[in-house]
Amino acid sequence: MINKLCEEAFATAISKGWHDEPRETGTFLALIHSEVSEALEADRRGDEENFAEELADVCIRIFDLCGAKDIDLEKAILMKMERNKHRSYKHGGKAY
Repeated sequence: MINKLCEEAFATAISKGWHDEPRETGTFLALIHSEVSEALEADRRGDEENFAEELADVCIRIFDLCGAKDIDLEKAILMKMERNKHRSYKHGGKAY
């Protein structure tokens, strides 16, 4: 299901002209970051509806990147979730 969403997001982005010119990975990541920042601002305003919409935009941008780079995101997520199950409590020793 996740990979299907990646294909769909990529196809929509192509149809809307977002891939007319080649993009480097940094541009994709900056666009993802901008959506995360918009979600943060929505949360600061207490705007739950817009917060959810911005989180959706984050996912769509990630799906587009994965579609463009032919990344099997579903497999990567499942592998990472399995790895996380075996990590120690609050692994990494960071406060936050």
